Amino acid sequence: MNDKSLLNVGEDTGLGKVEIAPEVIEVITGIAASEVEGISEMRGSFATGVVEVFGKKSHSKGVKVELTEEGILIDLYIVVDFGVAIPKVAEKLQGNIRQTLRNMTDLEIDEINVHVVGIQMDQESDE
Repeated sequence: MNDKSLLNVGEDTGLGKVEIAPEVIEVITGIAASEVEGISEMRGSFATGVVEVFGKKSHSKGVKVELTEEGILIDLYIVVDFGVAIPKVAEKLQGNIRQTLRNMTDLEIDEINVHVVGIQMDQESDE
């Protein structure tokens, strides 16, 4: 893993340095997103779908972290439940992720972009 893909956290205290890989941010973001009501699922790539078929849960599913000169950008791809207020769910999602990452890593996130890629309809049984 090259040094360009790691984030330095904190100041060098003489004891060493702490670095966080973007994959760790993806996992923390995925777990924080799963705590928000109104989100049916996260939409991942074909590869994450194959991994889940074999029984391994992907916590970073539907999360893309990008390290740029401006800072850290996070893109989320979600499916929401039918009937929820999408702007409220997205705002709650952004706030929960920002707070969780601040608490666990002390990193400030520049952008958290929420992409709603589907709506999960209630499946009622015909009686």
